[in-house]
Amino acid sequence: MAKVFTTGSSDGLGLMAGRLLTEQGHGVVLHARSEARAEETRVALPQAEAVLVGDLSTLAAMRDVADQANKRGRFDAVIHNVGIGYREPRRVETVDGLSQLWAVNVLAPYVLTALMHKPDRLVYLSSGMHTGGDPSLDDLQWSRRPWNGSQAYADTKLHDVLLAFGVARRWPDVLSNALTPGWVPTRMGGPGAPDDLNQAHLTQAWLAVSDDPGARVTGRYFYHQRPRDVNPAAQDPELQDRLLDHCRDLSGLALA
Repeated sequence: MAKVFTTGSSDGLGLMAGRLLTEQGHGVVLHARSEARAEETRVALPQAEAVLVGDLSTLAAMRDVADQANKRGRFDAVIHNVGIGYREPRRVETVDGLSQLWAVNVLAPYVLTALMHKPDRLVYLSSGMHTGGDPSLDDLQWSRRPWNGSQAYADTKLHDVLLAFGVARRWPDVLSNALTPGWVPTRMGGPGAPDDLNQAHLTQAWLAVSDDPGARVTGRYFYHQRPRDVNPAAQDPELQDRLLDHCRDLSGLALA
């Protein structure tokens, strides 16, 4: 059975994926932003081996969560589920001078990827909104543009696919994929979201552990366990490398 770490898993799709994986007999480590949320998570899924704690909006916390994870040994798979949604009314700046939305949605997955023991599989949560993401990689921190929460979110979800595909190129021994869970009625998606919540967590768990040949691929984008057309910009190696280099420069961490 596999050992899987899922970020942003105190509720919603992350917790649902964790519950499914434990039901399948896998060892699961979850993650919560605060100790209070971690305690709620332990109650919600006592079968989890542990709940790591850290607010992944700061570089210090990203490093700390990676350290907590590494102390538990190497994981077979890491699901980068943590994220802030598309309805943020204003730009929030972190102590590192970054857009909080970008730091959580993009830099945190990069830093954890760079610092954690290399797993066999990496799964990055994107969104169908990535198709409207800005491929220019200009003003990633929204420090010059007037804030637009929906566009800023779409940009980060494109960056998540670029990250997944860039890692797939650089680490051919790791299966690195991205997916959209659909627009579902979670706390992030809102009560009016039209997609099937019961299907939304299946693909990330499948990509993390399945021996199905369809899941044992790399550099792909999925929806409901099937390959999905992706923004063509995400397949551009130059853009992938530019994003990875930007993350490296901001974090001081290079992919091994």
